[in-house]
Amino acid sequence: MPGMSSGLSPNNSTIVSAFQSALLHQALVVVVILVLLAIAWNVLRSVQYRNAAAAVAVERAGAADAGDGDSAAGRTPIVSMYPLATKLEVWAETEPSGRRVLRIGFGLLWVFDGVLQAQASMPLGMTTQAIAPTAKASPAWAQHVVNLGATVWSDHPIVAAAAVVWIQLGIGLWLLVAPRGFWSRGAGLVSMGWGLVVWVFGEVFGGVLVPGVTWMFGAPGAVLFYCFAGALIALDDRRWANSQLGRVILRTMGVFFLAMAVLQSWPGRGFWQGRVPNAGGAGMLTAMVTQMAGTPQPRLLASWVRAFASTDAAHGWAVNLFVVIALALIGLGWLSRRDRIVLTTVVVAAVLCLADWVLVEDFGFFGGTGTDPNSMIPMLLVFVAGYVAMIRTVVTTEAEVLDPQLELPADLTPEPGGVRKLEEAELHRPPWRERVRTHPAYAFRVLSAMGAVILMLLGAAPMALASLNHRADPIVSQAVDGPPTAVDLVAPSFQLENQYGRPVSLASLHGKVLTMTFLDPVCTKECIIAQEFHQAAALMAADTGKVDFVAVVANPVYRSLSVVQAFDRTEGLVGMSNWLFLTGLATELAKVWKSYSVAVHVEPAGAMVSHSEIAFVIDASGYERFRLNTQPGPATAATEASFASVLAESLQQVLRSK
Repeated sequence: MPGMSSGLSPNNSTIVSAFQSALLHQALVVVVILVLLAIAWNVLRSVQYRNAAAAVAVERAGAADAGDGDSAAGRTPIVSMYPLATKLEVWAETEPSGRRVLRIGFGLLWVFDGVLQAQASMPLGMTTQAIAPTAKASPAWAQHVVNLGATVWSDHPIVAAAAVVWIQLGIGLWLLVAPRGFWSRGAGLVSMGWGLVVWVFGEVFGGVLVPGVTWMFGAPGAVLFYCFAGALIALDDRRWANSQLGRVILRTMGVFFLAMAVLQSWPGRGFWQGRVPNAGGAGMLTAMVTQMAGTPQPRLLASWVRAFASTDAAHGWAVNLFVVIALALIGLGWLSRRDRIVLTTVVVAAVLCLADWVLVEDFGFFGGTGTDPNSMIPMLLVFVAGYVAMIRTVVTTEAEVLDPQLELPADLTPEPGGVRKLEEAELHRPPWRERVRTHPAYAFRVLSAMGAVILMLLGAAPMALASLNHRADPIVSQAVDGPPTAVDLVAPSFQLENQYGRPVSLASLHGKVLTMTFLDPVCTKECIIAQEFHQAAALMAADTGKVDFVAVVANPVYRSLSVVQAFDRTEGLVGMSNWLFLTGLATELAKVWKSYSVAVHVEPAGAMVSHSEIAFVIDASGYERFRLNTQPGPATAATEASFASVLAESLQQVLRSK
């Protein structure tokens, strides 16, 4: 598909080496950032210890003046160090259990996904093996939308692949280190935002537009649950102060499971048959599972998946009936108002999700281009967090752990539905600067969150710049043809005529930098060099008056002006002011071919002409400066654009050396 393929093997050594080198260099930047944050943390700790020591000294002095027995023994009562404002603040910092499940669970998932994105095959395999298959089966409008992102990735595979690694690691670490407050809610919002980007461009709208979509294959897309979790984490603390939010989460999941049961039971979608009658083919589920079994993975896991495929092939109707009933019962169970039924439903749903994750989704991340563990684990985390939020509220505080004798006033003791307590705590909470200065744990979390944000920006900034850069990365072309070869030779002279019949010689072009190649004017599909020259001319638009793009006919049979002009019209080159397509007598052309070491071979009966694939960059004085291999290899939009970038860079280098 346009924009979704470089045409290269995902394990191309040039691309893999460049990707690993980029990650290594960026990792060194990360180490420097960590060192700077560690220094900042130590400075803050020193300030905090000094302030704490001064406060304790003042309190002991006051207690000694009053004849306090505890102070005489050299110990300051812990309770006296926790005035009402501090008690309230500590309680407000205690994270609800349901929110903690989401934050830590999805933080770990984002970190795991970031590690998966560092696989060597990601720069070239992401678009071809992860995005293109789903996009190909989607409607045309979806392909167009997804192609916008895929083009950026194909044109800048190293930058894009490395960027996603750091973005996802940064989001994951941000979620893990920031349990409450502004930083934590910000992490939830960023998780939701980036999740939507991945859902649209990486999962092609979660595959929901593809025929045969089903819950068992991962619909509506794993990352949509990341988005849902991010939105929940970003909620105001008051939403988590009672069990109502947990019930809303479970009821939402209940409606979702009922919808998936209806979708799974819909006739004519291929899930009721293990094998297609009278066709000998496999049903949808059997075919999918069989394909997953062929993914590179441990033998034991592959044997489990193959066994399930055999079971479904033999008993497809029964397997699908079981899944439909299970999904429907789970949905109804979560809509129930009885806590015991809800608990049983959570357990059953967890077992079903894990079974599907192993036997159908095959863990989701094997094969070298797996980007996440698929949808079952994120889904499981959401409904488990919903259940925990329903049954658990804040019942203890960090202050109580530090000091068992500490008790909050009766009207401020945490209890289910304690929204008023949170509001009271917010009123007594000191400004964030004060908290950074006096609270070691809070300062550590803030610094850690800042480090995670910087880590994320380390990936986001280059990707944003790449999306604005329409010049493809030269590394793609170099992976096919190698880098340009620098030379310093006098370019052989020639005397030919252009596409309009006017005489042109190399001497007449002195004063301009030239790039010259050899083209067969009746080759318009396999020979892509004309379009590569066209794109390079667009990149060199600012220097149009200083550069000429020249092609010499490489066909002794079809060389007339009418044939050359027809080629220009077909390739859209007529309006290109600095384009010259030179031709002449067969003997004149043969002389030029020989002087530039270009081999031209005519097949019997003139059916086809083969010729050397090479381009030359000649400076304004008539000296060859670069030779570029133009062997088209995989003729894709990415390789065309990349070669155009290489050619434009070579021309600019010669222009700068004048």
